[in-house]
Amino acid sequence: MRQVTPIFKKEFTAYFVSPIAYIVISIFLLVTGWFFFTTFFLYNQANLRNFFALLPITLSFVVPAVTMRLFAEELNVGSYEILLTMPVTFLDVVLGKFLAAVVFVATMLIPTLAYPITVSFLGQLDWGPVVAGYTGAVLLGAAFSAIGLFASSLTRNQIIAFIIGMAICFGLTLIDKMLFFLPQSLLGFLEYLGADFHFENVSKGVIDSRDILYFLSVSFVGLYGAYLALLEKN
Repeated sequence: MRQVTPIFKKEFTAYFVSPIAYIVISIFLLVTGWFFFTTFFLYNQANLRNFFALLPITLSFVVPAVTMRLFAEELNVGSYEILLTMPVTFLDVVLGKFLAAVVFVATMLIPTLAYPITVSFLGQLDWGPVVAGYTGAVLLGAAFSAIGLFASSLTRNQIIAFIIGMAICFGLTLIDKMLFFLPQSLLGFLEYLGADFHFENVSKGVIDSRDILYFLSVSFVGLYGAYLALLEKN
């Protein structure tokens, strides 16, 4: 972790040096806050189900925007070669950038704690599903961050990296919603691939090892893909 920590600090600080962090966080809070509170009073229930139901779709757009620059920018300006002259390995670089993205996503979620606090004043809020939902949100953010990191390692163009990352994240989010188009024999396997399917289980307060394993597996595959892509470019 000695080599990972400086990379993590550098990348995390870089988010707040540029306006991208403030723009992404503002858009995220605006979208989630608008859709949550416009429907909250219609249901007249003290819970955050609407917020968590919207989160996978929102993160599938927001997280690739957060990660698109992590490798693409360095590959484009040539600073990636300078980074490799330092006493770090490819694994250190990948893990450092990944941790920076995950902590940024967690930081982005912190202001949304105002939602459950507000709801708790309006009714009897069950905090169990809320805690589970935020745990699932961080795991989902980590999985999408790994995918975004992989997309960023494939190209020098940040826009292309964003499109690739968004397409994969969006596809994983919606795949279990399109099962009626597919053969019966594939339903169980494809349902398991759906990120929204696993996140929905966690956000209900059901902590299942299969759901945790899914998010960890997606994170591992994304990070390993980024690692292999960097080896190819070396």
